[in-house]
Amino acid sequence: MDTTKGHPRRWLILSIMSISLVVVMLNNVTLNVALPELSKDLQADNTELQWILDAYALVFGGTLLMMGALGDRFGRRSALQLGLVVVGGAAAWTAFSAETSGEVIAARAVMGLGAAMVMPATLSIVVTVFPREERPKAIGIWAAMAGIGAPIGLFVGGWAVQTFTWHAVFLINVPFALLCVLLCAVVVPESKDEHHAPLDPVGGLLSVAALGALLYTIIEAPNHGWTSSETLLWAVGAVLLLVGFVVWERRSEHPMLPMSFFREPGFATGLLAISLAFYVMFSFMFTQMLHFQLVRGHEALAAAVRFLPLPLGLMPAAANSDRLVARFGRRKVVGSGLLLVTVGMVLFATTARVGTAYWVLGLVFFVLGLGMGLTMAPSTGLVMESVPDDKAGVGSATNDSSREIGGALGIAIGGSVLNTFYQDAFVLPEALNGVAFPVDPASSFPAAMRLGGELLAQGNPAGNLLIDVGREAFMTGMTTATGVSALISLAAAFVVFRWMPESKGYTSEEE
Repeated sequence: MDTTKGHPRRWLILSIMSISLVVVMLNNVTLNVALPELSKDLQADNTELQWILDAYALVFGGTLLMMGALGDRFGRRSALQLGLVVVGGAAAWTAFSAETSGEVIAARAVMGLGAAMVMPATLSIVVTVFPREERPKAIGIWAAMAGIGAPIGLFVGGWAVQTFTWHAVFLINVPFALLCVLLCAVVVPESKDEHHAPLDPVGGLLSVAALGALLYTIIEAPNHGWTSSETLLWAVGAVLLLVGFVVWERRSEHPMLPMSFFREPGFATGLLAISLAFYVMFSFMFTQMLHFQLVRGHEALAAAVRFLPLPLGLMPAAANSDRLVARFGRRKVVGSGLLLVTVGMVLFATTARVGTAYWVLGLVFFVLGLGMGLTMAPSTGLVMESVPDDKAGVGSATNDSSREIGGALGIAIGGSVLNTFYQDAFVLPEALNGVAFPVDPASSFPAAMRLGGELLAQGNPAGNLLIDVGREAFMTGMTTATGVSALISLAAAFVVFRWMPESKGYTSEEE
């Protein structure tokens, strides 16, 4: 394809890629709001519920690099269509046939594999169908859709569960996946690595093992303890596998992910900015769902609606970031975006209380969305500029992996900080001394809310005291976790202002 003109239907193709991308992003979060229904219907315990969520993230993040490389080699459109069929098929089977938590966990893992085929293909196809001067705008729109997928997923999941049953959360995927498969067949051109480089099966397997071990370590660390022998053992294993992957790729004649990419300041700083931005976003969203539902007493859908200021800020910022980059430079736009994220986190940490008016919280969400939009789109564009077009799938997969790792770290570390400071701040009311609780309310905020409700149901007004103490302790933990996010985004802003280049013209013509 002539990269100076682009595909004649490139904007339609971008729309198809955006819908496909949202299917993937929805699956990351929609099921969060359906967990209570799943727990009742399937009689799933806490461990099973956690793995219903984590099976998708683990397989998705672990196989991204390999799926991106296979898309480059055999065809990105084919990878996208196959992935959508896998996601849609597994979702339909789960909605109509799954009867146990084990079956849902297995189906979620299969959906994660399909999503790993889809997400790298969407961005790499966008890069190949747009001419270079239009790519920043197109990537900005792609990044906006990737960013709004999570908050919109909470809204869709809440609506589906409250209107129908948990089965609807899976069924939502099917018509959109089918529509995108058909549109791809008619509109989207096939593209692949024209050099027909040999596959790197050893590198592929090492990438799956290394990323899988790393994500498993992050996901399980809050359960086992960050300094437990299990966590340390998995962490050492993940590091050894990552080192092995790097060593192999440096020695391989045809590496799946050339290590020379990481010597490009744009590639490295772009990935870092994206990863840390997603750390903040997912950490904040995780704590806010608990905040809105358990502290403020909103139903799942009402809680999800309160996230809408985030995409309202993110979408226009990401879609128009190319104009700002052209005027002020990439470093200033991305750095300013991260500073906006920092401001939002500081504002929340210093003002959020049990009775804080929602408009203050909505402002924080809007500011966070603006900052995320200004950060994600230019950083993603810089990452993709730093890889040759024939490695667009691998470059996209590396970009996506940084999002997954950052988001997983955000939920794990943010949740751990929240829980630690909740436990430190929790003081059992004197009126409840001597009460034999089946679960220690100081160990878990949801447990404190549940036990307080049970006391009230028994006619014991001390339940209100327990609920009030739990809410105040939770707010302490949540604002502390938000403060940690503020420090992380501030550090990311410093790195960007100091080291992010304005551009990197790594093109196929230069090779």
